[in-house]
Amino acid sequence: MSADHLPEEQPEKESDTTPQEDQREYFKAKYKDIIDIEGVGPATVTQLSESGYKTIESLATATQNQLIKGGIGEALADKIIKAARKAVSISFISASELMRIRKSRKYLTTGCSSLDRLLIPGAMVVGPLADPNFKGGIETEAITEFYGEYGSGKSQVCHQLAVTAQLPISEGGLGGKTLYIDTEAVFQPERAIQIARRLNLEWDEVLENIVYAEAYT
Repeated sequence: MSADHLPEEQPEKESDTTPQEDQREYFKAKYKDIIDIEGVGPATVTQLSESGYKTIESLATATQNQLIKGGIGEALADKIIKAARKAVSISFISASELMRIRKSRKYLTTGCSSLDRLLIPGAMVVGPLADPNFKGGIETEAITEFYGEYGSGKSQVCHQLAVTAQLPISEGGLGGKTLYIDTEAVFQPERAIQIARRLNLEWDEVLENIVYAEAYT
């Protein structure tokens, strides 16, 4: 084949992730369960479970001595902890990387514009992230806590979010489903139906998209 007909080399596609992120994702995929850790068999899994270690995350925060007290050998305990910590590792990042992450986050409307505005992070009001068209709402990849006296509307907000999460992103939703963990047995499907109708959503589909569980203490 002459040089004139050699196929052109395609430029390598740039990755959207950093090497640290790629490495973290690799170990996350490799160690999904305790049994995935090399050298850990069913007997060791049982030993760890009896000692209260049932997830990769619980092992990542354990110490070598704690596992040894549970009957795990020193060398294996060290290996298990290192593997678990790789799977849930938290890497240092630059401030510019943090800004990129913040820009990629989505916000969920509560269904109340006044409350949405109260929840706007300060960085979205002033500075390089400021956006005059930003309407606020519940920030994703974060924990938002509502507290107040009995009857102040905490459960009402949760009912609202269980439904507004199903709205398309263009309307302030996330286009997703909801997991509702009820600690006080206050969830009412009838209330979700009322909210769905007000938002012009099919109420039967809305209920199907709410996964419910009651927590017991």
